[in-house]
Amino acid sequence: MVFLRCEAVRRVDDEPQPGLIEVRFTYAHHQQWVFIDKWPVFAESDDLSPGSRYPVEVSILCDILTTGTTTDTSDTVKISVTPWGLESLEGHVEFEVRADQLTTS
Repeated sequence: MVFLRCEAVRRVDDEPQPGLIEVRFTYAHHQQWVFIDKWPVFAESDDLSPGSRYPVEVSILCDILTTGTTTDTSDTVKISVTPWGLESLEGHVEFEVRADQLTTS
């Protein structure tokens, strides 16, 4: 499994249970993308409770669509965040990210 490293920046609401958090990442072209969903979508073992301190590093399960694109500064990978049914607030599900933003754990 491949994950996109992101940052949880705040708890949005306690409802619906177990609570919603706001997660952000910056993709290869320097635009920031925002997701809001239940915290277990982003953090498997850490409970992002109302008392948690933010920002917190979290991750999004993703599918790799294409690899091997090289920009002036780094290798990039096109990914989809659809395995958990996620989409950005703007409705996007595919992103070009730097290869170093991905992890397998």
